[in-house]
Amino acid sequence: MKTKGIAVYGGSSNSVNRVYLEAAYQIGQEIAKRGWRLVNGSGDTGMMGAATRGAQSGGGETIGIAPYFFNTPGILYNKGEDTIFTRTMRERKAFMESLSSAFITTPGGIGTLEEFYEILTLKQLEQLDAPLILLNLGGYYDSLLKAMEDMKEAGFIHESVFSLFTVTDSVEETFKVLEEAFASKS
Repeated sequence: MKTKGIAVYGGSSNSVNRVYLEAAYQIGQEIAKRGWRLVNGSGDTGMMGAATRGAQSGGGETIGIAPYFFNTPGILYNKGEDTIFTRTMRERKAFMESLSSAFITTPGGIGTLEEFYEILTLKQLEQLDAPLILLNLGGYYDSLLKAMEDMKEAGFIHESVFSLFTVTDSVEETFKVLEEAFASKS
Protein backbone atom coordinates (compact mmCIF):
# COMPACT_ATOMS: atom_id res chain seq x y z
CA MET A 1 0.00 0.00 0.00
CA LYS A 2 1.34 3.41 -0.99
CA THR A 3 2.24 5.75 1.88
CA LYS A 4 -0.05 8.75 2.03
CA GLY A 5 1.77 11.98 1.34
CA ILE A 6 0.33 15.02 3.09
CA ALA A 7 1.33 18.35 1.57
CA VAL A 8 1.58 21.11 4.14
CA TYR A 9 1.63 24.67 2.85
CA GLY A 10 2.61 27.54 5.13
CA GLY A 11 4.65 30.66 5.57
CA SER A 12 8.42 30.67 5.84
CA SER A 13 8.79 33.40 8.47
CA ASN A 14 9.82 32.73 12.05
CA SER A 15 8.70 36.26 12.99
CA VAL A 16 5.13 35.11 13.65
CA ASN A 17 3.07 34.22 16.68
CA ARG A 18 4.53 31.05 18.24
CA VAL A 19 1.06 29.50 18.22
CA TYR A 20 1.35 29.06 14.45
CA LEU A 21 4.77 27.41 14.61
CA GLU A 22 3.65 25.13 17.44
CA ALA A 23 0.64 24.05 15.37
CA ALA A 24 2.89 23.29 12.37
CA TYR A 25 5.16 21.21 14.62
CA GLN A 26 2.10 19.33 15.90
CA ILE A 27 0.93 18.74 12.32
CA GLY A 28 4.28 17.11 11.57
CA GLN A 29 3.97 14.94 14.67
CA GLU A 30 0.43 13.87 13.75
CA ILE A 31 1.50 12.95 10.22
CA ALA A 32 4.35 10.83 11.60
CA LYS A 33 2.09 9.18 14.19
CA ARG A 34 -0.17 7.90 11.42
CA GLY A 35 2.70 6.59 9.29
CA TRP A 36 2.04 9.17 6.59
CA ARG A 37 4.72 11.18 4.78
CA LEU A 38 5.12 14.95 5.13
CA VAL A 39 5.52 16.70 1.78
CA ASN A 40 6.50 20.36 1.90
CA GLY A 41 8.71 23.05 0.44
CA SER A 42 11.87 22.00 2.32
CA GLY A 43 12.22 25.32 4.12
CA ASP A 44 14.27 25.52 7.30
CA THR A 45 12.17 28.27 8.84
CA GLY A 46 8.56 29.09 9.54
CA MET A 47 5.74 26.62 9.15
CA MET A 48 7.73 24.35 6.80
CA GLY A 49 10.67 23.98 9.16
CA ALA A 50 8.39 23.47 12.16
CA ALA A 51 6.33 20.79 10.40
CA THR A 52 9.48 18.96 9.28
CA ARG A 53 10.93 19.03 12.79
CA GLY A 54 7.64 17.76 14.20
CA ALA A 55 7.48 14.87 11.73
CA GLN A 56 11.08 13.89 12.35
CA SER A 57 10.62 14.08 16.13
CA GLY A 58 8.07 11.28 15.72
CA GLY A 59 10.27 9.23 13.39
CA GLY A 60 8.23 10.27 10.37
CA GLU A 61 9.26 10.40 6.75
CA THR A 62 9.65 13.80 5.10
CA ILE A 63 10.14 14.91 1.54
CA GLY A 64 11.07 18.48 0.76
CA ILE A 65 10.67 19.89 -2.73
CA ALA A 66 12.66 23.01 -3.56
CA PRO A 67 13.85 24.88 -6.64
CA TYR A 68 17.62 24.92 -7.12
CA PHE A 69 17.82 28.65 -6.39
CA PHE A 70 16.73 27.95 -2.79
CA ASN A 71 19.90 25.91 -2.23
CA THR A 72 21.65 28.63 -0.23
CA PRO A 73 22.69 28.70 3.44
CA GLY A 74 19.82 29.28 5.86
CA ILE A 75 17.01 28.59 3.39
CA LEU A 76 16.63 24.81 3.22
CA TYR A 77 16.16 22.31 6.00
CA ASN A 78 19.38 20.33 5.70
CA LYS A 79 18.42 17.40 7.92
CA GLY A 80 15.52 16.23 5.78
CA GLU A 81 15.58 12.61 4.66
CA ASP A 82 15.03 13.65 1.12
CA THR A 83 15.16 16.94 -0.76
CA ILE A 84 14.16 16.93 -4.39
CA PHE A 85 15.28 19.86 -6.49
CA THR A 86 13.30 21.38 -9.33
CA ARG A 87 14.13 24.11 -11.82
CA THR A 88 11.19 26.37 -11.02
CA MET A 89 8.52 27.13 -8.42
CA ARG A 90 5.90 25.78 -10.85
CA GLU A 91 7.72 22.45 -11.07
CA ARG A 92 8.01 22.44 -7.28
CA LYS A 93 4.25 22.75 -6.84
CA ALA A 94 3.50 20.12 -9.48
CA PHE A 95 5.92 17.69 -7.84
CA MET A 96 4.40 18.30 -4.41
CA GLU A 97 0.94 17.68 -5.86
CA SER A 98 2.05 14.42 -7.48
CA LEU A 99 3.34 13.09 -4.14
CA SER A 100 0.32 14.10 -2.07
CA SER A 101 -2.94 12.44 -1.10
CA ALA A 102 -4.17 15.48 0.85
CA PHE A 103 -3.33 19.16 1.31
CA ILE A 104 -3.26 21.26 4.49
CA THR A 105 -2.95 25.03 4.15
CA THR A 106 -1.67 26.60 7.36
CA PRO A 107 -1.22 30.34 7.99
CA GLY A 108 1.12 32.00 5.53
CA GLY A 109 1.52 34.78 3.01
CA ILE A 110 1.12 35.21 -0.72
CA GLY A 111 2.98 32.02 -1.66
CA THR A 112 0.77 29.99 0.67
CA LEU A 113 -2.36 31.58 -0.78
CA GLU A 114 -1.15 30.86 -4.29
CA GLU A 115 -0.64 27.18 -3.39
CA PHE A 116 -4.09 26.94 -1.77
CA TYR A 117 -5.82 28.54 -4.73
CA GLU A 118 -3.98 26.36 -7.26
CA ILE A 119 -5.15 23.17 -5.55
CA LEU A 120 -8.65 24.60 -5.13
CA THR A 121 -8.75 25.47 -8.84
CA LEU A 122 -7.59 21.96 -9.80
CA LYS A 123 -10.36 20.50 -7.67
CA GLN A 124 -12.93 22.81 -9.24
CA LEU A 125 -11.76 21.73 -12.71
CA GLU A 126 -11.97 18.07 -11.59
CA GLN A 127 -8.27 17.53 -12.20
CA LEU A 128 -7.66 16.52 -8.59
CA ASP A 129 -9.69 14.62 -6.01
CA ALA A 130 -7.99 14.96 -2.65
CA PRO A 131 -8.91 16.52 0.68
CA LEU A 132 -8.00 20.22 0.93
CA ILE A 133 -8.03 21.75 4.39
CA LEU A 134 -7.71 25.41 5.27
CA LEU A 135 -6.46 25.58 8.86
CA ASN A 136 -7.99 28.78 10.22
CA LEU A 137 -6.03 29.02 13.47
CA GLY A 138 -7.35 31.80 15.65
CA GLY A 139 -9.41 33.14 12.74
CA TYR A 140 -6.31 33.77 10.62
CA TYR A 141 -8.20 33.17 7.37
CA ASP A 142 -11.47 34.90 8.35
CA SER A 143 -10.79 37.85 6.04
CA LEU A 144 -9.90 35.52 3.17
CA LEU A 145 -13.14 33.60 3.65
CA LYS A 146 -15.04 36.90 3.78
CA ALA A 147 -13.39 37.97 0.51
CA MET A 148 -14.43 34.68 -1.08
CA GLU A 149 -18.01 35.23 0.15
CA ASP A 150 -17.89 38.69 -1.44
CA MET A 151 -16.69 37.10 -4.72
CA LYS A 152 -19.62 34.68 -4.51
CA GLU A 153 -22.08 37.53 -3.92
CA ALA A 154 -20.62 39.38 -6.93
CA GLY A 155 -21.08 36.28 -9.08
CA PHE A 156 -17.44 35.35 -9.58
CA ILE A 157 -17.44 32.23 -7.37
CA HIS A 158 -20.16 29.60 -7.40
CA GLU A 159 -21.44 28.35 -4.04
CA SER A 160 -20.14 24.86 -4.91
CA VAL A 161 -16.53 26.06 -4.57
CA PHE A 162 -16.97 26.16 -0.79
CA SER A 163 -17.64 22.41 -0.77
CA LEU A 164 -14.23 21.72 -2.32
CA PHE A 165 -12.31 22.51 0.85
CA THR A 166 -12.83 22.16 4.58
CA VAL A 167 -12.12 24.93 7.07
CA THR A 168 -10.82 23.70 10.43
CA ASP A 169 -9.95 25.63 13.57
CA SER A 170 -7.44 23.24 15.16
CA VAL A 171 -4.86 20.60 14.39
CA GLU A 172 -7.06 17.99 16.07
CA GLU A 173 -10.03 18.85 13.86
CA THR A 174 -7.77 18.81 10.78
CA PHE A 175 -6.71 15.22 11.41
CA LYS A 176 -10.25 14.12 12.22
CA VAL A 177 -11.32 15.46 8.81
CA LEU A 178 -8.40 13.71 7.08
CA GLU A 179 -9.06 10.37 8.75
CA GLU A 180 -12.76 10.54 7.82
CA ALA A 181 -11.91 11.49 4.22
CA PHE A 182 -9.44 8.62 3.84
CA ALA A 183 -11.84 6.15 5.50
CA SER A 184 -14.62 7.10 3.07
CA LYS A 185 -12.31 6.38 0.09
CA SER A 186 -11.29 2.94 1.39
